[in-house]
Amino acid sequence: MTRISTPFTVRTTAAEVLAGVDLTGKRVLITGGGSGLGRAAADALRGAGAEVIAPARAELDLSDLASVRAFTEAWSGTVDAVIANAGIMAVPERRLTAQGWESQLATNFLGHFALVTGLREHLAMDARIVLVSSGAQLRAGVDLDDPHFESRPYDPWVAYSQSKAAEALLAVAISRRWPGISANALSPGSIHTNLQRHLNPATMRAMGAMDEDGNLLHPETFKTPEQGAATEVLLAASPLLAGVTGRYFDEDNQEAVVVAGGPEPANGVAAWSVDPAAADRLWDLAEQTVDEHRTADK
Repeated sequence: MTRISTPFTVRTTAAEVLAGVDLTGKRVLITGGGSGLGRAAADALRGAGAEVIAPARAELDLSDLASVRAFTEAWSGTVDAVIANAGIMAVPERRLTAQGWESQLATNFLGHFALVTGLREHLAMDARIVLVSSGAQLRAGVDLDDPHFESRPYDPWVAYSQSKAAEALLAVAISRRWPGISANALSPGSIHTNLQRHLNPATMRAMGAMDEDGNLLHPETFKTPEQGAATEVLLAASPLLAGVTGRYFDEDNQEAVVVAGGPEPANGVAAWSVDPAAADRLWDLAEQTVDEHRTADK
């Protein structure tokens, strides 16, 4: 496939991506839309005329399959785009959900899987699914033999990286299963948001994001929320990407180069994050979990 490029850059804002785009009559659902990247994306989409639904966690708890099912069953009307923006990062200790899933994989991947599959009948014929992944997917893929750290030592960053690789694989899986529906993943780059709430000061200082007095710093490599949200709205609503599916876009608003994962790459998408076989296995695992939960709850 030819690698896709756009006229935008790493510093383009979400509003600039949508300049001149009329989204009147379009309905967009975005998770985590109350702050940070999600709020910036929601503001830009509303500015272009879209109706944006950004449920609070009290309405939609992605770590709780019962909450997700209740939300999707109560949904009415068509949805033109779903932006899977909410997430958690580097949870210090291993936590499991009621379904026995590691908390980061459950929230960042499984909850969004249950959301988009639960809304399948409501998706417009040309709907777009946007999965907010991360450059962290370069560091570790999904361990399909031990996804919940039952046999290997728990590492908060490996768990986070795995969950973000899983989100990228979800885009691949949807693109293989739902004709007409576009599904793509992205890395928004480094931005100060609530996502860093589990990071201690030492980690923030090591990232160059905090000084010795606890004040946030803004390194040149960091973006504003409005810049970070640009790739989200690019994939969700730009006419430039109509019909594009199963791809991964980097923080510079260009399709990423596929690279070997590991500690060295700083950009691109790891081969394990776009592997169709891994995407199929992960889909089957998630589908089985959601089906078992639905059956047990009846």
